[in-house]
Amino acid sequence: MSQTATENTQGDGTLYVVVTNHEDQHSIWPAYRDLPDGWRARTPAADRQTCLDHIAEHWTDMRPKSLREREHRP
Repeated sequence: MSQTATENTQGDGTLYVVVTNHEDQHSIWPAYRDLPDGWRARTPAADRQTCLDHIAEHWTDMRPKSLREREHRP
């Protein structure tokens, strides 16, 4: 992403994306930076609070995916 993608009228102007890893753990990442290995963008670029709100709404179980799956096995 280009540096202009970080322009925003709120906060420090940085736009972020919500990212997840293979364990379905969530984080925010600056939209203008390359994603770290093993993480995938889940949202379009937005201000920090919008990303945090998305995480609060969608990441309701903090346990890693592998643990959740193991606990749900019969």
